[in-house]
Amino acid sequence: MTSTVRAVTPNVDAGKLLTGAQFADAFRVEIGAMAMNAREACVRMVLNGPRWIDALLRLRNILVRPFGLKTSGQGAPAPGGMIGLFPVLSETPERLVAGFDDSHLDFRIVVDVSGDAASRQVTSTTLVRTHNLLGRTYLALIMPFHKLVVRNMMGRIVEPVR
Repeated sequence: MTSTVRAVTPNVDAGKLLTGAQFADAFRVEIGAMAMNAREACVRMVLNGPRWIDALLRLRNILVRPFGLKTSGQGAPAPGGMIGLFPVLSETPERLVAGFDDSHLDFRIVVDVSGDAASRQVTSTTLVRTHNLLGRTYLALIMPFHKLVVRNMMGRIVEPVR
């Protein structure tokens, strides 16, 4: 099954998920009648990506290490365990919230599964709250890559698991 990933207006309570969030975007993919919960969708997004995303992440980690920025959420509160680099903060079958706080910015990834049994969809919303000039600069620099990466990751949801 192939599906188009499209940008949508974020439809989450940002104040409840990340008070003071200054940035929000969302992308959606139709999954048809596929039976899938939010955790499975998030796992498919995060752990089923192409090598070029892993290479970008390694480069990002090398570049931010001198600034003392976290390279993963390891050690952050993770009541739902970890999915890749991301601590799972809360989870229901329909919604998974992951993310962590850092000195420059805090972020949340919200994965929602909705629709009826014949016409389901997955929406991934990103929320960011910056703390300082470094956070605002980082957000501005990463945005073009963020949109490309999220679109690609969302497209992986409908592909067979490798």
